[in-house]
Amino acid sequence: MLLIAKFQMFLHEAAELIRTRKVTPVDLLNECLARIDQFESRVHAWVFVARKEAREQAEQLTNELERGFYRGPLHGIPIGVKDIFDVFDWPTAAGSKLWANSFARKDCPVVERLRQAGAVFIGKTVTTAFASFDPPPTKNPWNLERTPGGSSSGSAAAIASGMCLGATASQTGGSITRPASFCGVCGIKPSYGRVNAEGVVALAPSMDHPGVMAGCVKDLAILFSAISDPYPTFHALTASVEPEQPPRLGLLGGIFTERAAPEMQNAMAAAVRRFQEAGARITPMDPPAPFLEVVQQHAVIMAVEAAEVHEQRIHKHPEDYPPKISGLIREGLATSATAYVRSLHHKDILTDALTEQLELSEARAFLCPATLDAAPPAATTGDPIFNSPWSYTGLPVISFPIGWTKDGLPLCAQLIGDKFNEEELFRWAVWCERGAGFKTRTPFAT
Repeated sequence: MLLIAKFQMFLHEAAELIRTRKVTPVDLLNECLARIDQFESRVHAWVFVARKEAREQAEQLTNELERGFYRGPLHGIPIGVKDIFDVFDWPTAAGSKLWANSFARKDCPVVERLRQAGAVFIGKTVTTAFASFDPPPTKNPWNLERTPGGSSSGSAAAIASGMCLGATASQTGGSITRPASFCGVCGIKPSYGRVNAEGVVALAPSMDHPGVMAGCVKDLAILFSAISDPYPTFHALTASVEPEQPPRLGLLGGIFTERAAPEMQNAMAAAVRRFQEAGARITPMDPPAPFLEVVQQHAVIMAVEAAEVHEQRIHKHPEDYPPKISGLIREGLATSATAYVRSLHHKDILTDALTEQLELSEARAFLCPATLDAAPPAATTGDPIFNSPWSYTGLPVISFPIGWTKDGLPLCAQLIGDKFNEEELFRWAVWCERGAGFKTRTPFAT
């Protein structure tokens, strides 16, 4: 969350200051660049910072305001771009050393829409190698000895550090929700197919989800409205995120209680109590029976599809693949076609079962912890077991902070909705974010 004149600043707040001409896009960019200058040497969130290009964008958008042209709530907002999204005339390295000078010939659709909406692109944020599992150079701003998560490591750390007000991200297992949670920011993994993945480096195409991160749920809605299909207007979506009544939620048990660490369990219990006291109707429910196989079957699909994407290149350039992504590809090459088809079939069965569970219950969304615990040590990117089921089934997820550990690390919850129903999910997430009573803090404040 950005600091301007000693006040914490979210994207929607900065947007209002720009709209009312109290702050210019150049002012806002300068604040972000100052934060980068102050903290990047410790956090390592950026592959590169395009200062000259960002200043040119900010100056152009400032001039547009002076001429009375306002593009909407992303006008002049500094954004980071995960380094698997193509940006015209910028390299897309995807964590690869050999791709470091592989320049994109055009913007991918996500970037193109953000550019048209007035976003200022500061630079490329760090991704784990090929958006997979190998630990990144990025550090967690809340504790530099802890992981920021992966694969959208730099995006989460940059937002948490106030270096930008939003960022693109992607998820195939848990690569939006997990780093957002470990760094104490918000993330949305949209429904599969809701956001165009063209021009985004693939890992497992049937489960790859482009998405965004930001400092709060309302900011997510602004970013999502710019990149999603169909293309809602900013005013329609941002107005719709204001909830009219408390939500009805299904509190998932099973692995979500069995595997959660004690501090996460306590944080969830406290949040649920606050939600209920504010009028939410929360019903405990266990995931459907096919859920028991989700981790195994998700791994099969990811391995096989990653192998198909990378098979030829890893044979030519094995030195460009670190251990975990190499192991994933080898596993995929050794997997039979029948095992892959069985996993695809199971994916359809589980998706239908979860959809039916929501339809038959009074719940409008599932509620559960976003991660097992707070961020673990930097040698790992964390366990995606609480996230991969939603990448596997393609259901939309919004995550948001609910509390802090005794050691000062953020803990987050996630809401999962029905496919292509992000607009309603945003309403419940805004309500829960407010109801959780999360007290924001600033990394490196001391």
